[in-house]
Amino acid sequence: MLLAAFLTSSLAIRIKNQAKQAAQSDYRTKVLFDTNQLLQQAKDKNEIVSATSNQLIKLLRKDIVFYLADGEVLDTPHIFSVTEENLESCISENEKAVAGWVLKNNKRAGATTGTLSNAKCLYLAVSNSSMVYGVIGIVMGEIPLDPFENSILLSILGECALALENEKNAREKQEAAILAKNEQLRANLLRAISHDLRTPLTSISGNASNLLSNGDSFDNDTKKQLYTDIYDDSMWLINLVENLLAVTRIEEGRLNLRITEDLMDDVITEALHHINRKSEEHHISVESKEEFLLAKMDAKLIVQVIINIVDNAIKYTPKNSHIVIRTEKRGKQAVVSISDDGNGIADEIKPRIFDMFYSGANQIADSRRSLGLGLSLCKSIINAHGGELTVSDNLPHGTVFTFTLPAGEVKVYE
Repeated sequence: MLLAAFLTSSLAIRIKNQAKQAAQSDYRTKVLFDTNQLLQQAKDKNEIVSATSNQLIKLLRKDIVFYLADGEVLDTPHIFSVTEENLESCISENEKAVAGWVLKNNKRAGATTGTLSNAKCLYLAVSNSSMVYGVIGIVMGEIPLDPFENSILLSILGECALALENEKNAREKQEAAILAKNEQLRANLLRAISHDLRTPLTSISGNASNLLSNGDSFDNDTKKQLYTDIYDDSMWLINLVENLLAVTRIEEGRLNLRITEDLMDDVITEALHHINRKSEEHHISVESKEEFLLAKMDAKLIVQVIINIVDNAIKYTPKNSHIVIRTEKRGKQAVVSISDDGNGIADEIKPRIFDMFYSGANQIADSRRSLGLGLSLCKSIINAHGGELTVSDNLPHGTVFTFTLPAGEVKVYE
């Protein structure tokens, strides 16, 4: 009878322990699954730190201090509290020194360990086999973690290290892609400049050489033509340099807008004064639906936008083409459209027409290559004003570029 009772008791205890182990295993699996899901959804390092710390709080019911590693030093601590206690003592210089030791040695230390045990926190490295991504501190009492808690803790820290490694790899990949893109842009820029500068500079030097060597034998019409060609090429180079400087300021975030309310007619008139001399071979007209149309803008930059778009129309349309600049007010916007009756732009080209260095497949009327900066620059300038630059077809043939600006209010004083 006594033996039967003993066996029954032993069996009951074993079943109870097995049930406890099964429950712990299920709980461990759920916690790790939830942690894995949260870490997969995390978008950056801070979200990874937050998800990991909150899962540990759920598991251990203890306050957490998380240090991300910045090379060989620790970053500012992230504190996650489950109690109402003041945790300033947990981020003291002594505590940071223990965390720094863990970072350097990739070993646990602090409370409940045999290393630097006077610390208030138990510190563990968040690491994989080759790199430490951070150090986590758990505010401990006198009782160490039991084997079950320690097992889940190490698993969660392993998941956290993997997430931080993936985030690091993704960030480095993105930075490498941006660097490669910038290098490609720089290479394209140098290649385009070398081609685009050669033609006008060769023309300028050739014409100047002819004037110096044979100027006395040229008649006045020939001299005037040579002077005109030198002037045109010089103005083209000046416009190129202005575009390059503006692109550089935009790319570096140094484009400072000097917003004033100006009359669109005055800005258009100023732009037309700087248009290429070949504009004389085209019919350029201005139509305004409003007697006075004010717009909020940096007038110098909008002049540059109009110059670039009209110059484009001149380059890509044959002689005697018509270029019309129209202005009107629509609600709270000033709308400017610049249309031509040339061959137009193919639909497959339109999506790329505002890309930097893209000059399309159209043949330029004066056979000069285009650097492909103009329209990209125009779009950046208009976007900086809070407006929009679009391209559409001009029926029955041709192209229309339309941009918007915030409209100003015309004040009438009696």
